Amino acid sequence: MDIAKRSKNNPLLRPSDLKPGINGMEITCLLNPGVFRLGGKTWLLLRVAERPTQIEGKISFPIYNEEGKIEVLSFDKDDPQLDASDPRVIKFKGQNYLTTLSYLRLVCSDDGIHFHEDSSYPPIFGEGFLESFGIEDCRVATMDDGYFLTFTEVSPVAVGVGLIETKDFRSLKRKGMIFPPHNKDCALFEEKINGKYYALHRPSSPELGGNYIWIAESPDRLHWGNHQCVAVTREGSWDSARVGAGGAPIRTDEGWLEIYHGANHEHRYCLGALLLDLNDPSKVLARSEEPIMEPIADYEQTGFFGNVVFTNGHYVEGDTLKIFYGASDEVICSAEFSISEILKTLRK
Repeated sequence: MDIAKRSKNNPLLRPSDLKPGINGMEITCLLNPGVFRLGGKTWLLLRVAERPTQIEGKISFPIYNEEGKIEVLSFDKDDPQLDASDPRVIKFKGQNYLTTLSYLRLVCSDDGIHFHEDSSYPPIFGEGFLESFGIEDCRVATMDDGYFLTFTEVSPVAVGVGLIETKDFRSLKRKGMIFPPHNKDCALFEEKINGKYYALHRPSSPELGGNYIWIAESPDRLHWGNHQCVAVTREGSWDSARVGAGGAPIRTDEGWLEIYHGANHEHRYCLGALLLDLNDPSKVLARSEEPIMEPIADYEQTGFFGNVVFTNGHYVEGDTLKIFYGASDEVICSAEFSISEILKTLRK
């Protein structure tokens, strides 16, 4: 039951619309932007994935080396010690590598359709060993005291959640890793609840448990505790393999509305909704039985990694929820929902 109203201008951004930000690289994918409003404009904090132009018979990709410089590694595709069956992650001699290096770039728009870069807002690159494979999938929480960016830090030893504070996106305060490995898909609530900050996050526990959505509370957005699981995968369903939070939860009269992603064992990503109690968001009041958005458009079915719709961000105007999302791990698109219509599907 797809109730999304896709923009007729989709895709809004393709890799060819931007110039590479790393010397000698090409942009392979634009993915899953964080969204915020600033100066009367709509801003997207894009995840940009780059790699060298590929040579026949080789697979080449960039990493940050121990000196913090970008270094290109290259392997022969026919090397028996190479597993390149996944276009996103490869394994060589037992070590995993990403096939691209991701960082964050800002684009803005007056109309929510045509986006451009402002050179006074620099890209945000990974820093240090824990971000040596890049930073990914940023969510932006707009709060009274500034903007708070949660994103995935990727390195040879870990996938965890980092935090950056900013008031203007020019001066950044890096706060380090706030959710330890293995964790990602962290969405902050944009206001306190009973004097505490809350966040949704996605630890992974493949031996016992799975890829589930959890909630945590904090006095300061740095130290998190009282972790509780709020949504698990559902066997035989559209979200049977993994689930994770989208953008910041939305306050409604009926509860906190969270748009989340779910994937099945064929790696088909859809969007659904959770409704959480206003005073105790660890209580789930309702959950989508069927997706509210599925990869049914051509640009959502074919691309770098097909059959994917994945959102990290949105803004709300009245009853309208405007989401921006990555399609097929390659292009950026937008769609609108009626919040009351989503809540109606949950009441059913």
